[in-house]
Amino acid sequence: MARPGTPDGPDTTTASGEPSARDAISAPGRPPAPNGPDPAADTGRSPARDTTHTATNASTPATASTTLITERWELFHRWGPLALLAVGSLLSAATADLVGMGWDAWALAAGLIVAAVGLQVWWIGAARSRPGPSRSGGAYYFLRWALAFTLSWLNPFFVFYAVTGYFGAERLLKHRLVPVGLFVTAVTMAGAQAGGLPPQGRIGWVVFGAMLGVNVGLLTVFAHIANKEEERTRFQERTIDQLEAANAALQQALDENAALHAQLLLQAREAGVADERRRLAAEIHDTIAQGLTGIIAQLQVVANTPDRRLAREHLDRATDLARHSLGEARRSVHNLAPVALEHDSLPKALGKTVAEWGDRTGVRADFTVTGTDGPLHEEIEATLLRVVEEALSNAARHAAATRVGVTLSYMAGEVTLDIRDDGRGFDPLARTARTRAGGFGLAGMRARAERIAGTLTVESEPGGGTAVSARVPLVGDEH
Repeated sequence: MARPGTPDGPDTTTASGEPSARDAISAPGRPPAPNGPDPAADTGRSPARDTTHTATNASTPATASTTLITERWELFHRWGPLALLAVGSLLSAATADLVGMGWDAWALAAGLIVAAVGLQVWWIGAARSRPGPSRSGGAYYFLRWALAFTLSWLNPFFVFYAVTGYFGAERLLKHRLVPVGLFVTAVTMAGAQAGGLPPQGRIGWVVFGAMLGVNVGLLTVFAHIANKEEERTRFQERTIDQLEAANAALQQALDENAALHAQLLLQAREAGVADERRRLAAEIHDTIAQGLTGIIAQLQVVANTPDRRLAREHLDRATDLARHSLGEARRSVHNLAPVALEHDSLPKALGKTVAEWGDRTGVRADFTVTGTDGPLHEEIEATLLRVVEEALSNAARHAAATRVGVTLSYMAGEVTLDIRDDGRGFDPLARTARTRAGGFGLAGMRARAERIAGTLTVESEPGGGTAVSARVPLVGDEH
């Protein structure tokens, strides 16, 4: 806020970060600024604010500039009253004849000047040990005002010394005394502006009253502007605090997200390992185990038949099964397509698988395709082939069927695979104990179907045969 006698223009705070003296008129509830060296003066903020902002702003150019201005204002509060007293004394000496100031008045003025100098020198030393408003500060303020008022009475040009009352009220006075100090300073200023004290005649009093009204009005206006500016400053500081809190919360969220990401990666890795174990277990059961079972069956025939031609035939089948199982084992490890799908389409591979199973077991096995076939995604084709192989293996081991039918149906949006037999059947709700010979059959087929977003259902009853139906999405081959 603009202060009389300062070139700073309308400003609501001193350069040391303290509110203007005029703030006390319109905002009497605001605590006064401390007297003497202010612990918060180095940063231009209150001590409470320094704990939040000093560490982050101490090295910024704005803070360095504020510190420089604060130091200059401290110099003004120490030596400014003496400098203004000297200016007032020189002007008063130059205009002594114009205002009718005689030798008696000069003698009194000289004594008051010496007293003012002594008062200021005493306060420069005392202010260091008495920061903030205090009784000593109040005594100093009103003694200085009394000296300035008396000197201005003797010569209006001593008002240059009186103007210091506008700068020190909040630094020196208790809050309730700030309006009083500002008002008596305004009285001194108005008296000098009206031509000197006491006013002469009615016109002089009118002019004095008008000047006093103008000074008080200016104090009120500037105090209002000071309040608005301080509110804006507090709002900006609150906004900065909120942004810092938001940044801290965001950083914490980022840290938590990074930790969660690492945890998810670990879980995904563990899930991948578990899924790969299940895949290998199912692959071994559906290929190697079945192949070994077939080999054992063929070798048993060889061991029990005296017919060398029949023995050679079953021995050749055992050899083919061994080669086939070896290839499947290698592809299971590398997660490649089954051997049957390496050169044939899915319908052809299923047809060959069903025919070979029928020849090997002596059971009538029929394969049918409905709808328009086409290349499917390799994972879907491999899954359907494994489901057929496992269903046929179960039928051979458990069903004692005389006829098996396999149907592959291409429909809108999905492919279905049905395997039906007329065997002894079983109760699907009964829990079958896992044995060393198997146990992955139905669970493995269901897991395979669900892995590619499909379903697998089993319908059976004792003596009524078994029907296995797999439904998977119709996803074409991208290659």
